[in-house]
Amino acid sequence: MCSQTLPLVCPLCASQHTHFYHQDKRRRYWHCLNCELVFVEPEYLLSRAQEREIYELHENDPSDEGYRRFLQRAVTPLAKHLTAVHNSALDYGCGPAPTLAILLAELGLTVDNYDPLFAPNRPALQRQYDVVTCTEVVEHFHTPQRDWQQLTQRLQPGGLLVVMTKRVLDAEAFSRWHYKNDPTHVCFYHDNTFAYLAESLGWSMELADKDVVIMKRPLHDSGK
Repeated sequence: MCSQTLPLVCPLCASQHTHFYHQDKRRRYWHCLNCELVFVEPEYLLSRAQEREIYELHENDPSDEGYRRFLQRAVTPLAKHLTAVHNSALDYGCGPAPTLAILLAELGLTVDNYDPLFAPNRPALQRQYDVVTCTEVVEHFHTPQRDWQQLTQRLQPGGLLVVMTKRVLDAEAFSRWHYKNDPTHVCFYHDNTFAYLAESLGWSMELADKDVVIMKRPLHDSGK
């Protein structure tokens, strides 16, 4: 296994204040002292074809009540924040079975889907929406600084961004964490990572659930 010795530049905040964090049988992980992102060394990033092969093994069926309950963990806290001005939604990274769109439509939202592999709806990347959902997606970002920029630019001023991903606790818990074992999971977020993102954007942020974060773009926001 190739060993990286010099500090890596954080792929989210571009800080050079990073350090080696953990190594398992498959990969080496680094930690950013600035934004607290944990990330794999670049050599472990899979190709799109390799990722697609793994994603197609997932059995996510819109008719599966268990899967709907899983996604409801993002929808329920979102519903508490919705007002009459929130009409349009984008499910960013919808995957091969866009179930979340069904749940969002049940809230009265008009929904578009986008996924680089399974729903490459390029016009959606030119629009802005009142609500953007991103469930079990941000941990797959190969270029998180650029990917987060693309994601957040889809949100209208006054809009809501809902992110679902499991969050890092500490190095000891990380060493035993099943979530890191998926080879398509390459970025891992701490509570403070989301605080960094919200502060850098000038947005508000709520840790709505152990795996769910809701970020709100200010109504009078010229964009960053």
